[in-house]
Amino acid sequence: MPNILNAVLVAGLLAAATSPLHAQKPPEAVDLSSFPAQSIDDVVVPVPSEVFIVLDKLGNPNWRSELRDSLGRQSGNRAQVALLLGTVIAEGFVAVEAEDSEKVKDIGRRVLTLSKAINVEKAVLERSKSITDKADVKDWIAVRKEFDGALHDVKAAMQELGDDDLAQLVSVGGWIRGTEVLTSIIRKNYTTDSAELLHQPALVNFFTKKLDNLSNKRLAEDDLVDRIRKLLAAIAPLIGDGEGDVIPSENVTRIHKMTRDTVAAIASKGA
Repeated sequence: MPNILNAVLVAGLLAAATSPLHAQKPPEAVDLSSFPAQSIDDVVVPVPSEVFIVLDKLGNPNWRSELRDSLGRQSGNRAQVALLLGTVIAEGFVAVEAEDSEKVKDIGRRVLTLSKAINVEKAVLERSKSITDKADVKDWIAVRKEFDGALHDVKAAMQELGDDDLAQLVSVGGWIRGTEVLTSIIRKNYTTDSAELLHQPALVNFFTKKLDNLSNKRLAEDDLVDRIRKLLAAIAPLIGDGEGDVIPSENVTRIHKMTRDTVAAIASKGA
């Protein structure tokens, strides 16, 4: 499941989903073959609605309980702000699943503030307003699309500014927060099928290579970035690298703790 942000899949997965917006009988297993393995370089923040929707098919997660009380405090550190932006956008997808209008609007404002701190405010200004407007009328499908669009807009704006390294940090931040949420839900009602959602060795390898080859020396040597390199190295053996590898419940718990602690570090003003 190396690229879980493939736009082509969004409409189909939304139509087949069993979220509060959709109702179908949950399948016996998750078919990960539907996630393409071709376009890994298109990854922005791989924690979009389609992953949460697939997880919904395995049960009825209490999304509201997964929301954080605080969206973190930004420092003047660009690496921390980019990582924090990733976690906040990921939070947006959780808030949509929870159908929490006020949280969605809060996240939309936070995305705008963080984007301003790294000079991509214009790219998400209209998205932020649209998120607020659509959350007011509880148009959750439209809100979800706006968050998806915000991810692409952030990436395009950063590339235009020559900040590809920051774009990768946004990606990593989102993936870490998404993994924290997924492991939280999976460990509460563990099955080998749901744990298979964590089997993303290609994605872990991709992020590892990107962080190992950051062109900006200051970002490359940042303490938080170094911490995340170590996190990825620790997660890799826990998720396996072969087809059919079973991820045991104890590994899910370990990944959850590691990602939870890392998100806390990202969200800390002192990071």
